[in-house]
Amino acid sequence: MTDTALEATGLGRKFGGRLRHTWALRDCSFRLPAGRICALVGPNGAGKSTLLALAAGLLRPTEGGLRVLGTQPGTARGNLAYVGQDKPLLPQLTVAETLRLGRELNRGRWDDTIADQVVRDGELDPAALVRTLSGGRRTRVALALALGKRPELLLLDEPMADLDPLARRRLMGTLLADAAERGTTVVMSSHILTELEGTCDHLLLVDRGRVRLGGAIDEVVAAHTLVTGPATVGLDPHTVVESRTTGRQLTALVRPEGPLPADWQTMEPSLEEVVLAHLRSPDAPALLNPPAEEVVA
Repeated sequence: MTDTALEATGLGRKFGGRLRHTWALRDCSFRLPAGRICALVGPNGAGKSTLLALAAGLLRPTEGGLRVLGTQPGTARGNLAYVGQDKPLLPQLTVAETLRLGRELNRGRWDDTIADQVVRDGELDPAALVRTLSGGRRTRVALALALGKRPELLLLDEPMADLDPLARRRLMGTLLADAAERGTTVVMSSHILTELEGTCDHLLLVDRGRVRLGGAIDEVVAAHTLVTGPATVGLDPHTVVESRTTGRQLTALVRPEGPLPADWQTMEPSLEEVVLAHLRSPDAPALLNPPAEEVVA
């Protein structure tokens, strides 16, 4: 076991040819400690799915380095599970046959108990063909396969978007309880922060192909302060994420670099306020804690 689940330095991935290409990720650096439940958030097209595919070893980096569970992504595949948005299951198999296949492919580490629980809680017929299942029920089968593998690292790309709110809450509870019991590192992506807020303890905010915020959620929030004061007062030496002036009053989200003026009103922001401010201010300095170390490609 390693104390770091994911670590990237200068990580980049582009798509297209030499003359015409698009960078999905560029110059990404971060470190995710093991055992965390990580919310991977950002707008649609920010690079979240590409980052997860790189971690799963399904894509190769164009530049930079990435280590997964202390080794190369391809080498770590036996210790991780990945559920993508398309959930590619074999349509001609039944639910029971799909789980049996998972057991055969993961001999020595497969756990029937958790896999059967996920299927049973969804009231799935073991004899039902995968091709006859709704999107939400296919999600359950895919998550049953992933959890049954007993991975050290679980990568989930918007895994519950096709579940109703009650089913999503119940399945999330099962997933998080199992992760807490086993010490599994979980990375869940979404472009809707409220889906993951309250269930995750770590944050990676990806925007325009770069990681803008990374760290324990309570530490990320505590590093920022909402301030209100006279517009004539400068914000130096504090790191300004976003500011606006209304008449004679200045309101800003800052990362304080020392004491704040006594005549300023201060308030702790919510996680949503911090994330939205960084998304509205793409040139604001990133915050990564812990910082990434040098990764050998």
